[in-house]
Amino acid sequence: MSTSSTGNGDVDPAVRQELARLRDSIDNIDAAVVHMLAERFKATQQVGHLKAAHQLPPADPGRESRQIARLRALAEDAKLDPAFAEKFLNFIIAEVIRHHERIAEDSAGDRATPAT
Repeated sequence: MSTSSTGNGDVDPAVRQELARLRDSIDNIDAAVVHMLAERFKATQQVGHLKAAHQLPPADPGRESRQIARLRALAEDAKLDPAFAEKFLNFIIAEVIRHHERIAEDSAGDRATPAT
């Protein structure tokens, strides 16, 4: 693969093949990320129900700070920008808190509704 173009706008078939291979790998990683996020949210939903059942606050700033520090260190070890990792985790945490608030509201509504 010494050149990427034949000079007339056509891409070298070897370059196309390598690009397709790399994109297939990216697609597989994206699928894995989505599945891992789904598993993470299943676990955080369980946390939300446990917190609601015991009237614990939806957010846990101490845990969130520890998780951010932990993820930043993991990112550094993985040669990933720690600031990006922190932004990504903050986005996830905000979504988890939103879920926990909704679960708490639903749970409070269930407690306030008298049984018939």
